[in-house]
Amino acid sequence: MAREPLNAAAERAGLRVVDNPDDASLALVDLTAPGCGPAVVELLTSLNGPHLTLIAVVSPEPRGFAAVDTLRPADIVTHQGLPHELTWRLQRAAERHREREEQARSQTDLALLLELTADYAESSDVEALLHGVTRRLAEQLDIARATLVMVGGGVDEGVIVAASDDPGMKDLRIDLARYPEIREVVRTGKPVVMQEAATHPLLGDLERRAVAARGIHAIAALPLPIRGQVRGVLLLRAAGRRRAFSTREIDFLTTVAHATAVALRSASVLQSVQTARLAAEEKAASFKPYQLFFAHVSEGVAILDDEAAVLSLNPSGATMLDTTASEARGKHLNQITQPVDDGVLMELVTSASRGEARMGVDVVVRTPAGRCLTLSMSAAPLRDEDAATILSFRDVTHARKLEDELRNTKDFLERLIDSSVDAIIAADLKGRIILFNKGAEAMCGYTAQEAQEKLNALQLYPPGVAQRIMAQLRGPDMGGKGRLSLTRQELMHRSGERVPVNMTASIVYEGGRESFSVGIFTDLRDRVQLERKLSDVENRLEESEKNAVIVALAGTAAHELNQPLTSVMGYAELLKRKLKEEDFAWRPVDIIYREAERMAEIVRKIGKITRYETKSYVGAQQILDLDKASSHEE
Repeated sequence: MAREPLNAAAERAGLRVVDNPDDASLALVDLTAPGCGPAVVELLTSLNGPHLTLIAVVSPEPRGFAAVDTLRPADIVTHQGLPHELTWRLQRAAERHREREEQARSQTDLALLLELTADYAESSDVEALLHGVTRRLAEQLDIARATLVMVGGGVDEGVIVAASDDPGMKDLRIDLARYPEIREVVRTGKPVVMQEAATHPLLGDLERRAVAARGIHAIAALPLPIRGQVRGVLLLRAAGRRRAFSTREIDFLTTVAHATAVALRSASVLQSVQTARLAAEEKAASFKPYQLFFAHVSEGVAILDDEAAVLSLNPSGATMLDTTASEARGKHLNQITQPVDDGVLMELVTSASRGEARMGVDVVVRTPAGRCLTLSMSAAPLRDEDAATILSFRDVTHARKLEDELRNTKDFLERLIDSSVDAIIAADLKGRIILFNKGAEAMCGYTAQEAQEKLNALQLYPPGVAQRIMAQLRGPDMGGKGRLSLTRQELMHRSGERVPVNMTASIVYEGGRESFSVGIFTDLRDRVQLERKLSDVENRLEESEKNAVIVALAGTAAHELNQPLTSVMGYAELLKRKLKEEDFAWRPVDIIYREAERMAEIVRKIGKITRYETKSYVGAQQILDLDKASSHEE
């Protein structure tokens, strides 16, 4: 087709015509052009071919529509419809392409986020973990470099702890004066995105020239908040084909940065908690004389009388509560701890005074220095002269905050998974379902509770399919060991309906051993229904064309037979007039005349045929039913 109409239609649709197929999202292929086949094949096998959304121009005849069967275009238009339909079809195809691309990107982001979360949970090698995070982010976003920079209390110096393009880079100190984007993130605690980095006002002249020289188009810097302060920055730079960062990508990167910050803090805090706990257990194991334990145990220990007044407080407890043993002696327990909920603390002490031991009760207290602590307290009866209760406690403030952050991250991920329109299903190695999101409920007809309590993963597939999928996951041919690339399968709905889906899947490993498998499923029922409707339209078109051929043939046959029949009837009638009824030849001539009239009636019916109707003839053979095929004209 001519370039000018295409340019005009694309402009009205808000699109731009490009010469390089690698820069295109939509492709309009003219299947009516002579010798178009090689060009179409070259287009579809190009690097960008699998990502193109096709619109086909076909001739309005059976061969034209048959030519698009293998292409499966998003839309079809004929030359007669070009002036009126092309703009509308381009707009619809562009919308469908954007929706498909957005779904694919969201699915990829979610898969990467699940992988990173699994790595955070099982990895103990922090350096390898951080490099893996930056490398996978750079690969997925197709950017030049992703870097993790840690900052101290000031904003003068930072340390690069991981870079996507250099596995060996770590502990590289940098002057933050050369990185105003990092300084701005530390100052505000908010992401900084520079889409036109070479001209962004945040950068000085020196930085702009450096950015332009390296071919950097966009910069994104995301904060890593730890204990309410920005202790690190995730820095990403886009160059080459990547021109900018979308809003969706910034939201995704913010989530990754938050999860990374939690993982970094978890590694530090958990190590501290485990070390303190081991020290306490070792000291408890060496407990011999009561006084030695009381003086040197790492946990706080207080001896209370019957009135909950402090008889003695060990050094660890005094340090923890910002007081001294002499100051605490004789004071009521509430007075030195100032609990937020004194009822919880007193119920603990009262239970011990009644002879009941209580363990691990969390109590929030305030110290004289103004600190708010969460103490895990245990109380047991101690009958020794005027002593009534021994109370031990340890500071779990950081551990509880860590648990809250992990819980919030878990809740966020669960909301993210549940908000996906695709079904996400995870099952352990025995087929027990451990994750069944809202998309899976809509697709399969079961609630999450029903799926987890009553279903086995095998029941979600037709017989034998689940075993085949697990074999593909464990093999190297469908995306690598532990991964399954996009494939078409079927899920079983609760009603027994088979639901066609596109799926990807992976096996999650813990310590090198298979833990569970997770699959992401996209419902194809709407697409299959659309394909079925298109097939029905093609069948109706084929039937219409068949009727047209029959009508044309009938008209031609009637026209051609009428002339010789007219001659036969005319000559037979002349012979009858010259013969008498008693003549020998009169009867044969009369039979010829009547049969010719009968043939004329048949020809008249043939000329009135307007549809294709058949009837049984001999055995299974079918012949044209002249009466039905022409009766509606009567």
